[in-house]
Amino acid sequence: MTKLTVVAHIVAKEDKVELVKTALLKLIDVTRAEEGCINYDLHQDNQLATHFMFYESWESRELWQAHMGNSHLAEYVEATEGAVTSFVLNEMTHIS
Repeated sequence: MTKLTVVAHIVAKEDKVELVKTALLKLIDVTRAEEGCINYDLHQDNQLATHFMFYESWESRELWQAHMGNSHLAEYVEATEGAVTSFVLNEMTHIS
């Protein structure tokens, strides 16, 4: 099994930063408890408060895909509808 690293960039609307941040924080504990989650770390840009980034490591792509289908992510999407200006997700392989 090949481990998977995921980097997700989320940019909130300026007037929705706290709403998005609160919703993102709710994902952490439940995701860290999921099978296959090695780490799930949320960051916020020091200069641009609207920019959030998750750095995630998973035991496999399959276990990450199971995570992506969980209800707490659907609840996040619903809670932040119209509050996020961009979402970019990169699947990466650790090479060194």
